[in-house]
Amino acid sequence: MTETLDIKITKTLKSRLAETDFDNLVFGRTFTDHMLVADYSDGEWKNFEILPYGEISVSPGISSLHYGQSFFEGIKAYKHADGKVSIFRPDKNAQRFNKSAERLCMPLCPKISFCKAFWLW
Repeated sequence: MTETLDIKITKTLKSRLAETDFDNLVFGRTFTDHMLVADYSDGEWKNFEILPYGEISVSPGISSLHYGQSFFEGIKAYKHADGKVSIFRPDKNAQRFNKSAERLCMPLCPKISFCKAFWLW
């Protein structure tokens, strides 16, 4: 597959990699330098963007605040001795993402779009 999504990328000004203790990665406390965001409107996922990790603004009317209707699907990446990075089974992350979305009556993300978003790096 050679087709990719059109994703805007904004790199962080200061990486935290040098400060990261890779022998002590604490779930929920150790975060990457970047995050992927996308919008859902008019029946499709669009406006994919990779941004520096940071705060997100949300409308006070979103269902996750009113009904607890939200979920998170992370993805694992591994850096090899030669400096290359591999991601671990993004298709399974996409499957879990859509299973959670379906369970919460939220829009599914096409598996191919989900996976392509991680093939940029």
